[in-house]
Amino acid sequence: MLVLFRSAKCPSVALLFGCLAFLPTALSAGNEVLGEIQLVGPTKVEKSSGVWVDGQYLGYLKELKGSKKVLVLPGEHEISVRQAGYKDFTQKLILEPGQKLTLSVAMEKDPQAQYPEQTAQVKMSVSPNRAAVLVDERYVGHVDEFDGPGQALLLPPGRHRVKITLPGYQTFDTEVSLLATQQFELKTDLVKGSITQAGPLINENGSEVANRAR
Repeated sequence: MLVLFRSAKCPSVALLFGCLAFLPTALSAGNEVLGEIQLVGPTKVEKSSGVWVDGQYLGYLKELKGSKKVLVLPGEHEISVRQAGYKDFTQKLILEPGQKLTLSVAMEKDPQAQYPEQTAQVKMSVSPNRAAVLVDERYVGHVDEFDGPGQALLLPPGRHRVKITLPGYQTFDTEVSLLATQQFELKTDLVKGSITQAGPLINENGSEVANRAR
């Protein structure tokens, strides 16, 4: 049974905020080669969910538009959307050159979600705050979910490995030892670097996610 937490490369995916920064301006609005995937979700749950395309973490759904819109090469792509405490939403799409496709995302609660009886609070002060947070190799959300008033990542007491990762930045990797009811603040600024320095966990596989609540 899955015990879940609770919270109070760039081959075929071309991102305007990542790989696309190195492509010519011809790949902008008038582009007739790349396809565009637009993700929409009706509630806060979907909008704050993490998005992977072909196994690569891109960001959370709400931000993937405008200068951060998702452009992909023509062909088949797998979209995975993940949210703490919810089942993965996964769908395969085929895009033609220049096609713009809108995907409606609907997250379904995971009935196997469990919560620890005792927790410690981890408050985050990390830049950029759109980076993914992984605890013990499991995706738990993005920094912006754990850095505001009344927000914190709740973890069971004990030792945990925390990784904060984002394409184009070096992964921040640390271990924390937490006591029950402890309040811990994690502060860091990610250092810019190559996509290859983001670390393997940016390509998150499997369906292990953590439950999040504000």
